[in-house]
Amino acid sequence: GGGKERMTAHWNEIGWPEQLSDEASRQDKVKELHLAKTDLFMGLIDNGVIPLRPGVLRLVDEAIAAGVRLAVCSTSNEKAVRNIVTTLMSEEQASKFLVFAGDMVKAKKPAPDVYNMAVEEMGLDKSRCVVIEDSHIGLSAAKAAGIACLVTKSSYTGGEDFTAADMIVDELGDDASGGVTLETLTGLL
Repeated sequence: GGGKERMTAHWNEIGWPEQLSDEASRQDKVKELHLAKTDLFMGLIDNGVIPLRPGVLRLVDEAIAAGVRLAVCSTSNEKAVRNIVTTLMSEEQASKFLVFAGDMVKAKKPAPDVYNMAVEEMGLDKSRCVVIEDSHIGLSAAKAAGIACLVTKSSYTGGEDFTAADMIVDELGDDASGGVTLETLTGLL
């Protein structure tokens, strides 16, 4: 996971290959690798190799039935986010989502820009919104925007600091009786 910023940070930490000695060649290589990574990831999504996490579709259906407005606010680019939504959700589910992505804002998470854009464009009251995140940078962005946040830990981010979260769970849960529900989220407001 991660975009160009994470790739650059990785190489800054471990050292750049000798053949990438100047900034221009480094930026070109990161762009090339990021495009290749995105193509591979989109192929995995298209082929059903990467499913949504447990409970996502159940909670989406519950929100749709209650008339809750939905959005995906991601650091990823808009094309990748739309592909995930339209491929892994039904047409009806996908049609209920607005997409706000990293390439649509000036600063990516942990800056609050993507959440602020969503709230503004959707005409929402932040005090009536809940963000579901899975990373420390996402949690930081939600809190910087002044929005309640539930964190679902993942194998990739499980060791991160989530102490600022309003609630932390391992997953949303496929069964409403034991998982996160719309009532659970409303309780965070």
